[in-house]
Amino acid sequence: MPTSFHQSVIDEFRANEGKVGGPFEGGDLLLLTTTGARSGAARTTPLGYVRHGDSLIVVGSNLGGPRHPGWYHNLLAHPVVRVEVGTSSFEALAVPAEGARREELFAHVVRASPGYGDYQARTGRQLPVVVLERAEPEGWEGPREVRTLADKLLEAHTWLRAQLRQVRAEAEAHFAAPGAVGTQPGLGLQIRQRCLAFCQALEFHHESEDGHLFPGIARHHPHLSGVFDRLADEHRAIARVRGELAALLAGIAVAEPDRFRAEAEEMSARLNAHLDYEEEVLLPLLTDVPWPPSGPSAAS
Repeated sequence: MPTSFHQSVIDEFRANEGKVGGPFEGGDLLLLTTTGARSGAARTTPLGYVRHGDSLIVVGSNLGGPRHPGWYHNLLAHPVVRVEVGTSSFEALAVPAEGARREELFAHVVRASPGYGDYQARTGRQLPVVVLERAEPEGWEGPREVRTLADKLLEAHTWLRAQLRQVRAEAEAHFAAPGAVGTQPGLGLQIRQRCLAFCQALEFHHESEDGHLFPGIARHHPHLSGVFDRLADEHRAIARVRGELAALLAGIAVAEPDRFRAEAEEMSARLNAHLDYEEEVLLPLLTDVPWPPSGPSAAS
């Protein structure tokens, strides 16, 4: 739970279109909502930020304390976060910067807000520098008009395919970078965070299908029991691969890139075949079901 001071800042921020007085007056402030690493509960924290191009940067300063703040541990476990700036709110992928990029971005932060340099001087730990990027995959132009449940399902599938393509493209670019040939390089945090976010989104999507969509359709189409048995089997097979990928991503760095590449290739093959089959058999059944639902429907 936020402290009473933090909660008062959050309340003032939301009541005044992102403007806050007191020690934050005139500064750039955002609200970062993370998912608790252990509790799974939403946690909102007011943080100062610095702009860098189209991205926002936050620093795990903890006022120069000896430990990383709780929100940093949360975003390592659940990379997709919610950001509120002014009157806008959006989902973002939280990516801690590494190596030379971290040094470059921290210098940029200190130029804009010198107090962070003082915080770094107070502690022996390296302050995490976290880039908040829009969560959409590269090249994503946003959803087309969604009028039916078929449109909604296809939108979700398109997003998953795009995320998986980007994970694999970033991994291949990392393997091809100078110095990677003939070595066993770890995967960067950028890839780890995006892949973990993909795994968590895929898990949520399949749980929603198993818990709501499939039973709703099956009630109206009992002759398709074999189809849903096959889809359930495929979900279990994909869950196995997803679990192995998630286990590889459990640490801060991925130390087995060759195994990661093999698991990612298997995930890509299984998931794309599964999505193709699901679209073939389910989209025709959902084209007349309005979205968002206005009442009882065939998939309710």
